[in-house]
Amino acid sequence: MTGRGLQRLEDELRKLKSEERPAVIRAIAEARSHGDLSENAEYHAARERQSFIEGRIIELEEIVSSVEVIEPASLSGDHVKFGAHVSLVDEETDKEATYQIVGVYEADIKSGLLSVSSPLAKSLIGKKKGDSVSVPAPGGDRTYEILAISYG
Repeated sequence: MTGRGLQRLEDELRKLKSEERPAVIRAIAEARSHGDLSENAEYHAARERQSFIEGRIIELEEIVSSVEVIEPASLSGDHVKFGAHVSLVDEETDKEATYQIVGVYEADIKSGLLSVSSPLAKSLIGKKKGDSVSVPAPGGDRTYEILAISYG
């Protein structure tokens, strides 16, 4: 995972512990004060939210404690690997896109962060500028040409 990705996860964990958890505890206490819990929709919703928050806290603590941080700026080379910024062109539509290959937990395709375990990233790893890669897609294989590779 990149340092930026780790920071995002740590920020989410901090927010869950310092804001979300106390808020849901207050919501449960408020709902309890309304009486009969068996027919109290607010109580059940708050308990469900609390369960989600506690599960996410556990998940994030496990990830943060075991993550290996790799800084893309310290990498170089002419082949695609973790951390690379890769510019591609779809050979069928001529549409260009740039992605950074990142860890599974920091992937966000809308922000151009491509999971290292995605089919596209798997097909790009080890390739160099000018290479074409074929990626299986629901509507049939897509072919991309690598226009540029950079780190940092």
